[in-house]
Amino acid sequence: MDNTEKKDIFDRIMSLPVLNIFEPFYKKYKEALMYLFFGGLTFFLSIFLFWFMDSVMHLNELVNNTIDWIICVAFQFFTNRTWVFDGKVDTKKDFLKQAGSFTAGRLFTLIVENLLIFIFITLMGFPKMPVKLGATFVVIVLNYIISKLIVFKKKD
Repeated sequence: MDNTEKKDIFDRIMSLPVLNIFEPFYKKYKEALMYLFFGGLTFFLSIFLFWFMDSVMHLNELVNNTIDWIICVAFQFFTNRTWVFDGKVDTKKDFLKQAGSFTAGRLFTLIVENLLIFIFITLMGFPKMPVKLGATFVVIVLNYIISKLIVFKKKD
């Protein structure tokens, strides 16, 4: 990064003494590292919300997962747009298009996740948390592919 490029909070952290030895690796793999970091935060948020709504609120697993999804998608859109894929757009129309394609992609993965939960928890009676964990890993991979190739695709 040259000095004219605006540094975000993560760039500034990586330029601190001691951490700056990792800066070349960070610069090279920043997008993947940021996706892993914010994906990890979203993963823990999702697992916590699913556990809380199951154990404390005793919600049906599909209702629970859908509420969990709404909260996590809002968090993901903000973090992915801001720090992972640099999704800055110039017009309100482009922002709405970006938000719409992000939400549509996430709706697809919600359907995948809810199908996995329905099949393995509702129909087959498997334990809830292991199924939720497995379904979440499938969704993380699909979400990255959708975000990278469709939603935040760089214009040539």
